Amino acid sequence: MPKIFITAAMTGGNQNKSANPNLPEQPDEIAKDAYDCYNEGAAIIHIHARDPEGNLSCDPRIYRTIHEKIRAKCDIILQDTTGGGPNLTLDQRLASLEADPEMASLNMGTMIRLLAASKGTMQFNPPWEIERFAKAMMDRNIKAEMEVYNPSMFRDVRNVIEKGLVKKPYYINLVIGINFQGGIDPVPQSLLMMMDALPKLDVILNVSGIGRAQPVLTTLGMLLGTNVRVGMEDNIYYSKGVPAKSNAQLVARAVRVARELGYEIASPKEAREILGVPYRTY
Repeated sequence: MPKIFITAAMTGGNQNKSANPNLPEQPDEIAKDAYDCYNEGAAIIHIHARDPEGNLSCDPRIYRTIHEKIRAKCDIILQDTTGGGPNLTLDQRLASLEADPEMASLNMGTMIRLLAASKGTMQFNPPWEIERFAKAMMDRNIKAEMEVYNPSMFRDVRNVIEKGLVKKPYYINLVIGINFQGGIDPVPQSLLMMMDALPKLDVILNVSGIGRAQPVLTTLGMLLGTNVRVGMEDNIYYSKGVPAKSNAQLVARAVRVARELGYEIASPKEAREILGVPYRTY
């Protein structure tokens, strides 16, 4: 069986410490959590930055600080968000690339947020903006992680591939269960539907399960041969009513399940080779 790699999505753009005090927000917290995740077996860290007051930010200066602090500890792959959050414009979201991450997320369609404070706001990703973001990543030699939330978004995946705006090997993250209009239910049938709808392309797949379905969907993803993402961006609980103590705790469970299923866990160096991601120093 091939090796699989694990991504830790530590902070996100929706939750804060009032939901789980263990959620890392500031650079020192994120760097410590990233190193703990690395030690448990994570190969990639997905990063959302906050300003000193805890507000969402895509300030490249904050991202550079996070990168430097993590790189001083380990060689884990650094993947920054361009999804940001409801308070950020498209240009602000794109600014995170100025920090020169090794990878960046690329949202592949438009959705409407249904969550409390951001209810009714749009995560606006029309095809021309997806193309602009993809080209900005390619120009900086940043690997795009194409985030797909429902099967209709495969149309935009094909579009950027056909226009040569992403490089092989193509990397797709199937995000199952997000509470947005445009998301799909957090159940195994949703993942199977996504797999059936997958374009006939040579792609590397990852699965992210949102909320309580995270361990179910990531385990199913492993059974189907995908890589997986875990972390408090997607699920602030370890089990029903029990807050996660750390992102490393969620990584450790995913590693344990993967090994029970017979997989070996890819190191950051091995994941770089699989994905074609060049190593960066900061």
